[in-house]
Amino acid sequence: MPEEYDVVVVGAGPVGLMFSACLARLGSYKIKHVDNRAEPTTIGRADGIQARTLDVLNSMGLKRPIWAYNPGLIYEVAFWESTADRKCIQRTGTSKSYPDHVDTRYPFTTILHQGRIESIFLEDLRSHAVEIQRPWTIRAARYRGPGSEYPIDVELVSIDGLATETIKTKYLFGADGARSAVRDLFKIPMVYKDPTVHVWSVIDGVVKSDFPDMQIKCTIRSPHGSCMIIPQGNNRVRIYVQISPEQGKNLSVYASQAKIQHMANRILSPYRVEWESVDWHSAYHIGQGISQRYSLDNRIFIGGDACHTHSPKAGQGMNYGLLDSHNLAWKLHLVESGLMRPEMLHTYEEERRAVASRLIEFDATYAGLFSSHNPSQQTNDEFLRIFKENSLLTSGYGVEYPPNILTRIGDAADISRPLLSALQRVQPGRSFPPINVTRVIDACEIQLEREVPFNGSFHVYVFVGEQNHQQQRALTDLAGQLSRQESVFSRAVDNSGEPDLSYESRHNPHSALYTFSVVFNAVRVSVEISSLPQFLLPYRYHIYSDDARSQKLHAGGQGAAHARLGFNPREGGVVVVRPDGYVGCIVRLTEGRATAEELNQYFSDILPRSQTNELIRSMM
Repeated sequence: MPEEYDVVVVGAGPVGLMFSACLARLGSYKIKHVDNRAEPTTIGRADGIQARTLDVLNSMGLKRPIWAYNPGLIYEVAFWESTADRKCIQRTGTSKSYPDHVDTRYPFTTILHQGRIESIFLEDLRSHAVEIQRPWTIRAARYRGPGSEYPIDVELVSIDGLATETIKTKYLFGADGARSAVRDLFKIPMVYKDPTVHVWSVIDGVVKSDFPDMQIKCTIRSPHGSCMIIPQGNNRVRIYVQISPEQGKNLSVYASQAKIQHMANRILSPYRVEWESVDWHSAYHIGQGISQRYSLDNRIFIGGDACHTHSPKAGQGMNYGLLDSHNLAWKLHLVESGLMRPEMLHTYEEERRAVASRLIEFDATYAGLFSSHNPSQQTNDEFLRIFKENSLLTSGYGVEYPPNILTRIGDAADISRPLLSALQRVQPGRSFPPINVTRVIDACEIQLEREVPFNGSFHVYVFVGEQNHQQQRALTDLAGQLSRQESVFSRAVDNSGEPDLSYESRHNPHSALYTFSVVFNAVRVSVEISSLPQFLLPYRYHIYSDDARSQKLHAGGQGAAHARLGFNPREGGVVVVRPDGYVGCIVRLTEGRATAEELNQYFSDILPRSQTNELIRSMM
């Protein structure tokens, strides 16, 4: 009898490891995770962690082990171009890695090579009793259709061909790179934006150089070619060198360490660079491609390079892949927990393919400008403009998911409904911004968006506004409606239906589906937790006052969080944030039933139909 698994993961690069790490946090899943390499990456390969990705890793408790390596931090980018006479290069501009309009607690790119990133994930997985089976790969897979709990037959084989294993699984996730065996098995084609295949070489090591910006990220376009410098911290530097398509035909020659070093020196001339030591070097072909499908039958999925490829210039490959895994993992978890409809898994492809398409559009433009050796000021200005205009995208905060069941946008013209379209800094489909508030129970100033770790729950933030009679009534009405027997929030409860008041369950006293936080526009001493409506009392660790004392960027005195989001500080409002940190919907906080009805509608469309039908019957 073939062994049965909840998930089979193929590929143990950062994307596959991230997927298993997410699932391991969310539940006791039986995971079969294979990789075709005998050993994990030890050095080199992907190395840039963008700010939004670092937010996500921090929510999983993985920022601390990253920081233990003392990673490089890139705060600024310098742009170098040919001089008018094309005899040397000159600095033509600089930019912050993330200009001021990028709202982040991490105004830098974190540099840590893939070997260390994989080791962090592997150590984390070992702590959750998940091991990688090496060197093994997938040889065959067949989906037998609906009607079975484990509908996918998978045949695995050791790389030496001496051993095979046939198993059954509920889900299959291919994170096995640009030459994905999973994608090939299911005949999913790649669609290329640009038929041009770009060829890059790369070298990591310790260098000596008279180039003045060797410890700043640089893009350099000279008459002899283009290169990019990435300082990695701890006196190490990565240099990418673009190889012409003609040279790329003889990659074995141009991939040699000596040739890469020679080409780098030609591009940087009249400056010189010498390598005291070399950690790693490589060369590879890459095209701007996207797979036609990301999923099949809501059972088989691919992520990372298996479904989108692009140049290394914007430093996005690993980042978009990690967020692919994050997006899929929480959805799969809620489906398996009986808290979300299985058809919601189609939003993985809908959302992640859309943002990858936008990235590839940018990458095609940026790569074209990068490869141009036109020294004109107009071209230089265009290159810098494109970089700055897309800094929100490259930081990760520019990701915007389209409207769907998980992302609700109100009609601005329909003032009869409390569902809103957007606020100043909050928009459905975008990540929830950083905000500081004061936790009432212990007077600690906290970062609101980080208060609950990644646990698969939706987060309902209630910004109450001022503590006047009208707003107190609105809060009481909301809590009363949510606690009614026919409410989704009463139906989707755990165990006996009684809230778990233990400290360990402080984030989810009612249900694993949701958690609540309540923010009053008031000074902390005026907020009495015991006076809260009954439904909200179990969230005593999630009651806050909007009077953060810090003078840092993300604070600013009483009412600052309300105002920063775009709420009227007197009236407040409600924001539903998905488990991945993206805003699901925004609702006005009003007296009566309307606010609760919008929240019930949002969650009713997510819950499995059996629970929804029961809810409807109870209301009749």
